[in-house]
Amino acid sequence: MKIYLFTAILTLGCFSLLQAQNPVQDLKKAASGVTVTKDPKDTTRQTWKTGGLYNLTFNQAALSNWAAGGDNSAISLSTLLNMYAFYLDGKRSWDNTLTLAYGLTRTTSLGTRKADDRIDLVSKYGYDLGKKWYLTTLFNFRSQFAKGYNYPKTGPNVLTSDFLAPAYLLLSLGMDYKPNDHFSFFISPATIREVIVNNDSLAAQAAFGVDSGKKSRFEFGAYASINYSTSLSKTASYATKLDLFSNYLHNPQDVSLYMTNILNVKATEAISMNLSVTLVYDNDIKAVKSDGTHGGAALQFQEILGIGLAFKFDNRKRMPVKPGS
Repeated sequence: MKIYLFTAILTLGCFSLLQAQNPVQDLKKAASGVTVTKDPKDTTRQTWKTGGLYNLTFNQAALSNWAAGGDNSAISLSTLLNMYAFYLDGKRSWDNTLTLAYGLTRTTSLGTRKADDRIDLVSKYGYDLGKKWYLTTLFNFRSQFAKGYNYPKTGPNVLTSDFLAPAYLLLSLGMDYKPNDHFSFFISPATIREVIVNNDSLAAQAAFGVDSGKKSRFEFGAYASINYSTSLSKTASYATKLDLFSNYLHNPQDVSLYMTNILNVKATEAISMNLSVTLVYDNDIKAVKSDGTHGGAALQFQEILGIGLAFKFDNRKRMPVKPGS
């Protein structure tokens, strides 16, 4: 994926930035003429906003002498947890998000296979410079819980990943534009990224761009991240994140891409539908062919649709106003 794609995606991000300001204008129109009176006894202010969403999805099917064909039995279980903690006090802000996901599928013919496996932690601390721009330090950790395999048509299964293999540690200093609570655009020309492959077998294969026999690789480059979330209706919400990274030290024209999309629709207070779509491209991640051999880099696509139990929680911590504030 060459550098012109990086430029094109950033252009789309800037266009989305302009579009994201429309809800603010609508709110201003709706609020015109409305008078809000504060309770004189209320001497507290809100600095923390926390909450999250938990989904648990279970599917089961069984067949016996079924003329249409199919596996005798199939079971799938997936779980997704999204949590956030946002801090705002004067010019200082601190945004934290954590996504944990894991899913398994078991069928009679294929056995047990992993369907989803994600760990993604993002922490941003910023100082308001005015006009919605923040001088920001960003930290990101991304990995998975368990081993992953590719299943070629012939031969044994091929190990492709493991816990901390890969893992990505990213530390970045840049500017974050946050016009409202729904949108942010972070860009940095100075970003440190450490690629970790904590598995002897994968490290020996020079997996994920790490030199053969080594378990980590240092990278320094440019980084951009676009985040957007919105309520589509009273029962539906959507959130997306796009991360882009270019390594100055090795083929900077090859831009790594990581994009997540989550759509959640509530059917009742306890039941919801969840659609997750993830796109990944990294020139250092080689695809596994149907015969079990490694090929070139390819765009990775994952789509997960589930209907099951959902639990939304939030907690707002209020802190006393300091004297004189």
